[in-house]
Amino acid sequence: MGMFKQFKDMKETLAAAPDMVEQAQQMQANAQNMAAAQQQAAAAAAANAATAGGTIPQEGPDFEPVGPVTIEIWAEVAKGLAAYNYDQSKAVEIAAEKGISAEDWEAGQTEWNARLQRNPAVGQRFNALYTGRA
Repeated sequence: MGMFKQFKDMKETLAAAPDMVEQAQQMQANAQNMAAAQQQAAAAAAANAATAGGTIPQEGPDFEPVGPVTIEIWAEVAKGLAAYNYDQSKAVEIAAEKGISAEDWEAGQTEWNARLQRNPAVGQRFNALYTGRA
C-alpha cells in the first residue's frame, strides 16, 4: 500500500508543478521590476543632482529615519542586493545583518520608496549614498 500512496503523492506533486513554476516566475518578474524601479530612481536622482549643481539637501521630515531604518541603511541594503543579483527577497536578510527586523525593514522600505517618489532630494541623497559619493 505504501508504494501506491507514493505514486499518488508523486502524481499530485507533478500536477502542482506548473502552478509552482508560474508562481516562481511571477516572483522573479516582481523582483526584477523592483530592481529596475530602484535603478531608474537612482538614475533620475543622479540626473537631478547634476542639474541642481550637485547640492543635495539632507534636512527635513523626509530625511528622518523610519523606525530604525535610516536612509543610509536603506542605501546599504539596496547596494547589498547586487551580491544576490538584485533579488529583493534577500533585502530582509541583509537588513537583519544590520540589526533591523523584517517588520521594521518592510515599513522602512515602503516609506523610503514613497519619499523617493515625492521628493527628488531623497533620490539625490539615496543615489549619493548608493554610489559612494556621499
